Amino acid sequence: METPAPRTMWRLVLALLCLQLGEGLLRIPLKKGRSMREVMRENGVLESFLKGLKGDPGRKYLPSNAVAYEPLTNYLNSFYFGEISIGTPPQNFLVLFDTGSSNLWVPSTYCQTPACESHAMFNCSLSSTFSDIGVTYTLRYGFGDLSVVLGSDTVTIQNIVVKNQEFGLSLDEPSNPFYYLDFDGILGMAYPGVGISGYNTLIQNMMQQNQLTEPIFSFYYSRNPTYNYGGEVILGGVDPQLYTGEVLWTPVVQEIYWKIGIEEFSIGPSATGWCSQGCHGIVDTGTFLLTIPGQFMSTFLQQLGAEESDDGYIVDCSSVPSMPTLYFAISGAQLSLPPSVYVLNNDGVCNVGVESTYVSSTNGQPLWILGNVFLRQYYSIFDIANNRVGFALSA
Repeated sequence: METPAPRTMWRLVLALLCLQLGEGLLRIPLKKGRSMREVMRENGVLESFLKGLKGDPGRKYLPSNAVAYEPLTNYLNSFYFGEISIGTPPQNFLVLFDTGSSNLWVPSTYCQTPACESHAMFNCSLSSTFSDIGVTYTLRYGFGDLSVVLGSDTVTIQNIVVKNQEFGLSLDEPSNPFYYLDFDGILGMAYPGVGISGYNTLIQNMMQQNQLTEPIFSFYYSRNPTYNYGGEVILGGVDPQLYTGEVLWTPVVQEIYWKIGIEEFSIGPSATGWCSQGCHGIVDTGTFLLTIPGQFMSTFLQQLGAEESDDGYIVDCSSVPSMPTLYFAISGAQLSLPPSVYVLNNDGVCNVGVESTYVSSTNGQPLWILGNVFLRQYYSIFDIANNRVGFALSA
């Protein structure tokens, strides 16, 4: 996803009552000589506890430092999205959790285009906690632009509750591609520098309102996703059950996107030298493919034996097992992408899961985008406090 750019500002006249709600926390004191069952019965939680025992037994292995454990749905083996709610009472939306942008927006009843009407739309008049801001912006993404007006309301993700969160209510969404997407909106998780100036991102407010046990979040994408299960995003923690081996940490080189350094790129055993002067890579859960700097694309395809067609960059499916493994040198380690990961078999048509970009990094370094083709291979950890990204081989 790319940087949102502000255009015009105007106000919508709304007279809405704002109601601030507080949450209570149940604390169960334990007294010597009394059973846990007795204490839980007195506090009115025994029945719900026993019902919970009939649920998924694997949930006991969830990491203790994870504040929200959000399941993700897979769409066309490309985008991954989960459910959030906005407002009081809550209105539910499916959003793309996107580390390549910073704004939260959802369709709204202000929008009358078919793309909005085919999705869940936020109705501010139905929320007692909504406040109008009235500033409008155009948000630009790699797959299209849309205009939004800002408001604020309570946002809930699992057990995380963020009050007074600024977000965009769509005013206009073009049919291509928004009409055809299974998710409703986008939740940006990049640095505030690419967000709308003067307003906190959702991640910022999570931290300021003490909703994250740790200033960290992580993604797991299943290598064999189904529509019902694509993976997990963990807000506030890391789940060691979802990866194997050690975590490789690499620093963020520019605190705007989750941008890291790439020291070398190899096709099979041969280093290309393309990053001899340094490359940058944006770790982007909102980009489907692996994006290669445009100046290298033709050579890359030639070495893989791929041909361009209406179906993308195709190869003979029978040749996939003998194709070379790709290697990214990051922080002194070699992160591999075997052909079984970067070649996508779509009903017998085998596509190399890449695309090109002609945008360079800030200082002219070749820019890669490590999208979902890469992230299905590696569990990714985004450490806000230490400005670093971690990779470990997905389980």
